[in-house]
Amino acid sequence: MLVAGTLLPGMARADGPALSATLGFEFASGDYGSGVHTSSVYLPLTVGVAATDRLGFSVEIPYVYQSNSAVNTGVILGSGGQRAGMQKEVAAMNGGHGGSGSMSTAPSGSYGGSASGLGDITAKAGYVLVPEGEFMPRIRPYLFVKFPTGDENKALGTGAFDEGGAVEIFKQLGNWYTFAEAGYTLQGRSSVLPLKDYCSVNAGAGYAVTEALLPMLVVKTSSAPIEGASQLVETRIKLKYLVTGKTSLEGYLAKGWTRSSADFGSGIAVSYDF
Repeated sequence: MLVAGTLLPGMARADGPALSATLGFEFASGDYGSGVHTSSVYLPLTVGVAATDRLGFSVEIPYVYQSNSAVNTGVILGSGGQRAGMQKEVAAMNGGHGGSGSMSTAPSGSYGGSASGLGDITAKAGYVLVPEGEFMPRIRPYLFVKFPTGDENKALGTGAFDEGGAVEIFKQLGNWYTFAEAGYTLQGRSSVLPLKDYCSVNAGAGYAVTEALLPMLVVKTSSAPIEGASQLVETRIKLKYLVTGKTSLEGYLAKGWTRSSADFGSGIAVSYDF
C-alpha cells in the first residue's frame, strides 16, 4: 500500500532486511515564556533498519544550533523520539526553573551567546503488533532511549537519559489516511533543569491527492516536560512528495498555541530507501 509505506518508511518493504536514511533540517522560533527570543536549528540524520516486515529499529543523530542559552535545545528539539506518522516530530518545550519561566539556569538578561554541536542521540525499536486489515487499523508499539550526548552546559542537551514508549495507530480508507499516537516519556535527573515525566498525544489526517503527493494536518499535544511549563499544543501542515520509488521529500509549517510552544516552526527532510 503506497500511502502507508511512505508514511511509515520501512514498514512496507520487500523480503529481507531493508535500510533507510533520512536527513532533515528543522527550525523553531519563540521566547517560550522566557521573555528572550530564541531561534533553534535541528539537523537530524536518522538511519532505520527493518529487520522483518514487523520489526524495525532506528537511530537518530542530531546536530543542533541555538541563538542563545535562554532555552535548552535538548528539551526543545530532542524530545523523547516522538513521531507523527511520517517523520521524527519535534516539539518546543519550555518551563520555569524555580518559577522563573526560563529553561536555562542563567538569570534573565545574561544568557550566553549562540552554541552548536552534537545533540542527544535517540535509539528506537518498534513492532507491528496488529497488521492493517480491511477494517482493522495497524497497531505498532515502540520503545526508545535518549542518550545524553548533547552538552548540557551549552544547553544542547539535558545531561540525562530518557526512556519511554508509545503506541501508533494507522488506517487508510481509500485516499484518506489517519494516524494517532499516545506515549509516555520518563526523563532522567538533570543538574541544570527541573525535568519531569510527561505524556504526549499526536494525531493527524490527510488525503492522497496523487500516488506521489501526500498532504496532512497534524495536531501535537504534550503535558509539561519541566516544572512550571504550560501544556504544549502545536499544529502542523505537512506535505510529502514521493520523488521516486526510493526517494521522498517532506516539508512542514508549524504554529504553537501555548506559552511553552514555539511561536513558529518549519522543516524539510529527504529520505532514501536502500
